[in-house]
Amino acid sequence: MPRTIMIVDDEKNTREGLKWALESTGAEITLAENGEQALIRLGSEPVDLVVSDLKMPKMDGMELLTHVREEFPESDFVILTGHGTVETAVDAMKNGAFDYLIKPVNIDELHLLVERVFAQKELKQENERLRKEVNERYGFDSIIGRSPQMESIFEKIRQVAPTRASVLIQGDTGTGKELIAKAIHFNSPRKRKPFIAVNCGALSQTLLESELFGHEKGAFTGAVKQKAGRFELANGGTIFLDEIGETTPELQVRLLRVLQEQEFERVGGTKPVKVDVRVIAATNRDLKKEVEEGRFREDLYYRLNVIRIDLPGLRDRVEDIPLIVGHFLNHFNKEHGKNLSINQKAMQALQGYHWPGNVRQLRTIIESTVILTPGKEIQVKNLPEEVRNDTGPANSVRLRVGMTVADAERELIRATLKEFGGNKAKAARTLSLGRKTLYRKLQEYEIEGE
Repeated sequence: MPRTIMIVDDEKNTREGLKWALESTGAEITLAENGEQALIRLGSEPVDLVVSDLKMPKMDGMELLTHVREEFPESDFVILTGHGTVETAVDAMKNGAFDYLIKPVNIDELHLLVERVFAQKELKQENERLRKEVNERYGFDSIIGRSPQMESIFEKIRQVAPTRASVLIQGDTGTGKELIAKAIHFNSPRKRKPFIAVNCGALSQTLLESELFGHEKGAFTGAVKQKAGRFELANGGTIFLDEIGETTPELQVRLLRVLQEQEFERVGGTKPVKVDVRVIAATNRDLKKEVEEGRFREDLYYRLNVIRIDLPGLRDRVEDIPLIVGHFLNHFNKEHGKNLSINQKAMQALQGYHWPGNVRQLRTIIESTVILTPGKEIQVKNLPEEVRNDTGPANSVRLRVGMTVADAERELIRATLKEFGGNKAKAARTLSLGRKTLYRKLQEYEIEGE
């Protein structure tokens, strides 16, 4: 979109002269003879910048400024004034004008001021875009789920986000622990400060210590200069310690001190470094059991476990799978230039899979399926073999709290058929159903031919 500027002045020569001077900026120029005319035109054609004379008949520049601020707040405003009315121009800035210029206008100053207006406007728009992107990626809407388990987690995030309390997130690999941590941070008063993530299981403990706390020059071989650690970089914000259960007891002592005192020393240093950092930790282990067996410090566990969030596995919230699949399908359709939908039987196959890799695995499967599926519809045959042939744990059926009786019956019939290799007579006898009743339910639940 081209830049747009409106020049408002009751003197024709001034209007035309300013238009000539500003056309070289590439902006579209609109002219108005007075404030009333300017407001009428703004109502039909909003502009980025209004350049207005201060003294005009009918409606002066100050009154026009008041109307523009109230009715067209997206338009910036610059006042043109004579030497004798500079104080009034300063008052205009206090009331919302971007700046003022003294007549006769210096063309170079005018160009610089206009560029400054548009540079600030572009910066504001970029900041708004980034804030919107952050909200989309890390707000509540980015965590997909309507199951009772997820609704409970959303409520807990809402309660804990405004505080500075430490949070412990427990859940299997791939359940989205970092996404929850980011949702807490970006919905907190710290959202404009850093969010620093560290995978405690990806580094040796010596390297992890240096990574977390930094080091002084000469602290060890290769330490050629002082280095700030992740706790320093996260000052004022949040540090996310993923796989906290992988840390050694020695490192746990240092982590405990940061939580208690909000200070630490760099590796090789003696001077305390003060920080203001919120700690969110995550693990796929049962930390309480780790404490009982002596592998994790009890005092650190209670410091981290002020608020605990337990993330359910995907197999425990099957009703969320269609929502998550729809989200990934839209994303990867756009990314790979496809327009695929998914049929009901394929969706049922995804809901029937046991998902050892949770949401992360589902994401990968949807992407690969989108890439490899010809035509316009994902069918069961297009899904990976492990999904098509999944039988789940032997002699068991997965039921969950909150599912309907019909859903439970569907799962039971499906599992029983799998157990007997599709033999409907055996399945009917085991389920104490007549054959006709079983056939009717197979048709009703669209299980036939799976």
